[in-house]
Amino acid sequence: MDSGAFEQVFAAGQFLFTEHAQQQMAKRQLTESVALQVLHAPEEILPVREGRVVAQALLAGYLVRVFVDVDRNPFEVVTAYRTSRIDRYRSRP
Repeated sequence: MDSGAFEQVFAAGQFLFTEHAQQQMAKRQLTESVALQVLHAPEEILPVREGRVVAQALLAGYLVRVFVDVDRNPFEVVTAYRTSRIDRYRSRP
């Protein structure tokens, strides 16, 4: 599935936040609503490995990255974080 197809699925999709994702997001003070904002309108969706992608978008000066297992139904959010090291992770300027 290409990134355009993922964007369409993500826009209408249901997501399950794993316990690990919830713990990590709480530790990083990142809310589910912010993660869902990225998932519903990602700037980029990049493959990580077979069955996993990272959706990312720039929000409030940070790059928010949400890792999703897409080989499950519903898709599972496995972790998310925000970073100020935007150039390191973006594939486009």
